[in-house]
Amino acid sequence: MAETETWVTVTLEEGMRFRGEDERGLSILMEGEGGAHPTPMRVLAMALGGCTGMDVISILRKMRQEVTGYAIRVGGPRASDHPHVFMALNVEHLVRGRSLDPEKVARAVTLSATRYCPVSAMLRHAAPVTHTWRVLDEETGAEKASGTVAESAPEPA
Repeated sequence: MAETETWVTVTLEEGMRFRGEDERGLSILMEGEGGAHPTPMRVLAMALGGCTGMDVISILRKMRQEVTGYAIRVGGPRASDHPHVFMALNVEHLVRGRSLDPEKVARAVTLSATRYCPVSAMLRHAAPVTHTWRVLDEETGAEKASGTVAESAPEPA
């Protein structure tokens, strides 16, 4: 397996606002609590949601599932003392579509949580990560099926 490297640059813009930029020039703004931009910890939670979401939607499309809406909610309790780390992370996959097969949704989320998403793999070394899924009715938004597909405790480093 070939090793790859990833490097980004984070630069102070003003006050407590920082711009993170990758080697292609793509950027994101981060700011301290109460600022106009997300904090780094919120960006971390967004990264987890984006990573697993890209996996799941790709897998569901390959399974020919007709997804009409998909949202990932990520969050969890944080320590009250510095450095205020996440004590656990909950990842909730809300999948809406036509004739969705709940078993295929569960399989897609499981594959992302346990095999494909590198952000999830990194974070589960620090805190338990739980993935749940809910299939929502296309017309009403009511829950049709749900489940917990993966709960991973911190792995030894």
